[in-house]
Amino acid sequence: MTDWIQRWKDGKIGWHRQSVNSKLIEFINCLALQSGDSIFVPLCGKSQDMVYLLEQGFKVIGVEVSQLAIEQFFSENHLRYSLKKTQSFSIYQAENITLYCGDYFALKASDLKSISGVYDRASLIALPIDLRAKYVRHLYSIIPSACRVLLLTLNYPQQQMSGPPYALSESEVVSLFSKGFECQQLQCFNDIENEPKFLHAGVDFIEKATYCLQKEK
Repeated sequence: MTDWIQRWKDGKIGWHRQSVNSKLIEFINCLALQSGDSIFVPLCGKSQDMVYLLEQGFKVIGVEVSQLAIEQFFSENHLRYSLKKTQSFSIYQAENITLYCGDYFALKASDLKSISGVYDRASLIALPIDLRAKYVRHLYSIIPSACRVLLLTLNYPQQQMSGPPYALSESEVVSLFSKGFECQQLQCFNDIENEPKFLHAGVDFIEKATYCLQKEK
């Protein structure tokens, strides 16, 4: 995780977007949330998607290893926050949003007992293959039963370009979530023409997929 901290310090945050992800807007209803429900955003960075979720009337709980990313989120969105520290985390809180600064794998079920959904845009695909199964197992252990997950992934010929973000195929998603989750692919399409970085690298295709998962009761 020290690599991610350094990337934020160096401003090498090519994954960050200034606009809200269109697939969050299109598919948020799959989470079946009610106004006032809490949604968990793992490896949240300073994503504008969190602002969108707040504007829709939801509460947000995020986790991010970079202190700089979290402080930039509050500063850039003009949100005043309070700060408290525990053994594992520095916890930043503002109205309807709580961001844990620290290791995702240190989160406990008690930290997320209030959530009704999970939004993963860029966390699973940020992880190399050797960490993905650990990530999913931990997610299963800390979210409530019947909790739904909106997952966005990318798939491309990994040998043509190194990550992150790393390639993740449908078969890998199904395999990773085969124990403890119901899995449905909502959409998958080739979007290489809108990805100049991948085009420049000579990547043949880049599939963008959206999944709705649900932790089994």
